Order: sequence, then structure tokens, then C-alpha cells
Amino acid sequence: MSDLSAFPIAQRWPSTHPDRLQLYSWPTPNGVKVSIALEELGLPYEAHAVNIGKNETWTPEFLALNPNGKIPAIIDPNGPGGAPLCLFESGAILLYLAEKTGRLMSSDPRLRWETIEWVFFQMAAVGPMFGQLGYFYKFAGREIEDKRPLERYCAETKRLLGVLDTRLDGRQWIMGDDYSIADISLLGWVRGLVVFYGAGELVEYEKLKHVPAWLERGLARPAVQRGLNIPPRG
Repeated sequence: MSDLSAFPIAQRWPSTHPDRLQLYSWPTPNGVKVSIALEELGLPYEAHAVNIGKNETWTPEFLALNPNGKIPAIIDPNGPGGAPLCLFESGAILLYLAEKTGRLMSSDPRLRWETIEWVFFQMAAVGPMFGQLGYFYKFAGREIEDKRPLERYCAETKRLLGVLDTRLDGRQWIMGDDYSIADISLLGWVRGLVVFYGAGELVEYEKLKHVPAWLERGLARPAVQRGLNIPPRG
């Protein structure tokens, strides 16, 4: 049986199955990327709820795993060479899981890099911009009298949705016929924009030609439905 005692995070969130991949997360658009991927891949794992509303990511135990204090993070007790591997940053974890299993990303070098390109598109643009829109539209930022920040992030969100819509023209998934980590990286964020932030009308979501149908296809996948609620909020 694997021994996780060397990891401080395992002291705060003890493992029942230390031989399985350990997921430390919360069901946010970033967090569900990894839970969806794990459900799609069927890898044995154990999920630990790290409540961001209670600032649990800023505890010493969590910071020992991710010094940036953000979910998700993982420990794979069966990492490269059989040694444990710790990882944070959802994009890095998606790439690791895809390469570990040989799934959800093409082995063809050109297609592989194209998939990575779209994962980075989500990480660098969609996540930060959608998140800022949510702050200024739904959360504390909505109380700010000056609406220029909201207008800026709304315009950029609409532009990014347009980029995604163009990409999906004639494609079932981001990479064509093959569902991949590129889709997984984006599904939670687009769903969050429309469902959680309630910003569909603001960004004219219904005017998009391809994104709504892509999101509907993604949400129809059983693994996606399960992953969206892992770990449970309690």
C-alpha cells in the first residue's frame, strides 16, 4: 500500500485509499476540469473537498502541495518511475493525465500540439476573462459604480466566444471528431458563464451558431455530469 505520510496535505485530508490518485479540489470551472477528466478516463482516484469558501487553500498543508494556493492539485502515488508525483495547475494536470493514459489527446505530434494550443487558450484567455466578467457582473464588482471594467470584460468574453464559435464551425468537438482535454478544459467555463454567472443574455450567447450545441453535447456525457459535482460541496 502506498504511503502518503510524507505529504502534509494527507494529514489534513487523510486518505482512505492511498494507492489511488489523490484529487484535492472544489467544484469550480477550474476544479471540474480534473474531475471530469478522471471520470472520462476511469482512473481510480480519491477526491478531497478543499473548501475555497473557507480559505482552506491557504492552510499550510495545502500550500505545501500548491504554493499558489489554488485548486485543483493532485498526488499520483504511481507517478513516473513508480514514484509519487505532485502537480498543481489544472492545465498541467490535464496534460499529465492524457499522457499517462494515452487518451483524450492524439498521439500524432501535430494534433497533439494543436490540442495543447486550445488548452492554453482556455488557461490564458477564457478562464481569466470569464472569471473577471463574473466578478464584475455577479459578485462584489457589480457594486462598483464605474461600469467600464464590466464593459471591458464583457467585450472580451464575447470576442473569445466568437473565437470558439469559429473553431467549432464544422466540428463536433474542438479537435473535430475526437473529444479531448481541449473540450474538457472549456466546458466548465462556458457552462459557468451561462448557468452560474447567469451572463448569457449579457454576452449574447444565444446568437452563437455552434457553441451552445457543443456545450449541450458535452453536458450530455455521463462522465461530465458526474465530474461537475466532484468533490461534493457537502
